[in-house]
Amino acid sequence: MISYEIALGLSIIPVLLYFGELNLSKIVQFQADHGWLLLPLWGHGEGALSLTSKLLFWIPAFISFLIFTISIFAETNRMPFDLPECETELVGGYHTEYSSMKFAMFFMGEYAAMVVGSALIVTLFFGGWSLGFGADAFIADLAIGGFKIGGLLHLGVFLAKVIAFILFFILVRWTVPRFRYDQLMKLGWVIFFEAALINVFLAALVIAAPALSGLILAIGAVLLVVTTAAIIYVAKVSEAKVRPA
Repeated sequence: MISYEIALGLSIIPVLLYFGELNLSKIVQFQADHGWLLLPLWGHGEGALSLTSKLLFWIPAFISFLIFTISIFAETNRMPFDLPECETELVGGYHTEYSSMKFAMFFMGEYAAMVVGSALIVTLFFGGWSLGFGADAFIADLAIGGFKIGGLLHLGVFLAKVIAFILFFILVRWTVPRFRYDQLMKLGWVIFFEAALINVFLAALVIAAPALSGLILAIGAVLLVVTTAAIIYVAKVSEAKVRPA
């Protein structure tokens, strides 16, 4: 669904602005040294790496995490976004045209996408293979005889995080009711798209704040508020125009 793909892409921009990298290995190493994006409690430094700057950036980072995670649910057709499985569509498509292993391949693809989505969430927001709290250097030096086992332990940490998110996917499928199609589109276009766009500006302002003067920072904050109000107003007006009488 392109509505959620746009929000998915926009939600990653604040993360890339913060790390200044597209290399996932370097992003994970940065989190191992300076704190996970959503748990920045160690490795403090100066400027953007100070504890205050990290805690301020936690707000746009958490917004990005919410949008990214929910968009992954939509992209993998998981509940509550599993419209291909809803009652009105059970008589068409691959639900009736395929059976046995051919039908199972569709669900294998869904679960493969779930694993990839969970791995991306863990890598970008929860430190990937990093155990955190300064323990990674200790783990890297662990050895049995002359064989270092740090890499295997880090792999185990990464897989444990991925499995935790897969279980979260399953838990949500058990508990959340399915959206109607109009609710699905409204969430993607009217809420997530605008929220992700505003979050990019918020993240840029927070990242640049240590290098800006108080006046420039105040002007940026005012412009952000005005832009947010304008986007919300346009969304409300557009929604009112398409609403039936």
